[in-house]
Amino acid sequence: MTRPLTNDEALALLEEGALGRLGCIADGEPYVIPINYVFADGFIYSHSLPGRKIDALQAQPRACLQVDVIESDIEWRSVIAYGTFEEVHLPSERVAILGKLLNRFPKLTPVESVLAQDAAPPDPVIFRIRVDRITGVAEG
Repeated sequence: MTRPLTNDEALALLEEGALGRLGCIADGEPYVIPINYVFADGFIYSHSLPGRKIDALQAQPRACLQVDVIESDIEWRSVIAYGTFEEVHLPSERVAILGKLLNRFPKLTPVESVLAQDAAPPDPVIFRIRVDRITGVAEG
């Protein structure tokens, strides 16, 4: 039987998570992609190369992140955090956020490494989602 998570349980699940599914609207359609993230101080922090996800978030900044822990078909927890996309431009903030990400994911390969070696890589987009609502449910 499912039950709602308390606010503390939902926050704990979001803080413990490392991989979530970012939901946004791209070209009028729902678009969901997995991202690595850090949740701290009411923000979801991440980074990306420019592309469809960033274009979608810039056009329609409302987004959500879904995170779950699945033990079995009848024992799981799931949370969705809703908020607003904000691109981070201030150099000191960008460095701090990348530091948080690399501290959490020391083996994280910079997204820039996927580009051809002879091409000048674009600057990564450092962003956060300002969380304004969290819901969660569990079973088991």
